[in-house]
Amino acid sequence: MTSILVTGGTGTLGRPTVTKLQTTGHQLRILSRNPGPDHLVADLSTGAGVVAAVEGVEVIVHLATSQGAKDIQQTKNLLAAAPRVRHLILMSIAGIDQVPLGYYRAKLESERLVAESGVPYTILRATQFHDLLDKVLTVQRFLPIVLAPAVQLQPIAVEDVAVRLAELVDAPPANGRVADIGGPERRAVPDFARLWKQAREVRRPVVPLRLPGRIFRAYAAGNATVEGPAYGRITFEEYLR
Repeated sequence: MTSILVTGGTGTLGRPTVTKLQTTGHQLRILSRNPGPDHLVADLSTGAGVVAAVEGVEVIVHLATSQGAKDIQQTKNLLAAAPRVRHLILMSIAGIDQVPLGYYRAKLESERLVAESGVPYTILRATQFHDLLDKVLTVQRFLPIVLAPAVQLQPIAVEDVAVRLAELVDAPPANGRVADIGGPERRAVPDFARLWKQAREVRRPVVPLRLPGRIFRAYAAGNATVEGPAYGRITFEEYLR
């Protein structure tokens, strides 16, 4: 039995990951700012309580994420508290070294910090989650149309990512990146938007959106997708159902 600490265990990816790990027979703890079952209360942003939370832990699955400098500081605080952990698994994002977003630059810096920490580690990158694409379309509910960027994406279900994370928990540290994972479909966002429109019974027309700038060009070039066979099994249409 391995003692595992999951940061961000109450989040979008954290919940299915915790559920998956609970079926493996390992001893599981969840780092959270709020009390709850199997929760260890700590604050990664300030470092308060983190040393106590990682005491005796063998494997850390680091899923907690935030924006910009805060994400970097959380990673620094976690690494400072866990110099003797046997394996740190960091969740990251496909294409962060090719898409010039500020959020991605911070995530890339967190990867660097982990790689240079001396802690045995594994970095897993995945494509965007189904629920993010769903939110991008849903937030437009007051517009007369549905704007859909004319780029290709490869969204993946958080349940599929959780399966891969559980596999990595039982594997030795890679001390580098393992293969990036993506969903089962590479499709243009307007195509995904039409599936969403049908599932949500939306009558507004889908309008492909093209924008100037490096960020749009990076997405249009397919830099947020993953080469090779798809890892995920759950399609966006299945997610919507």
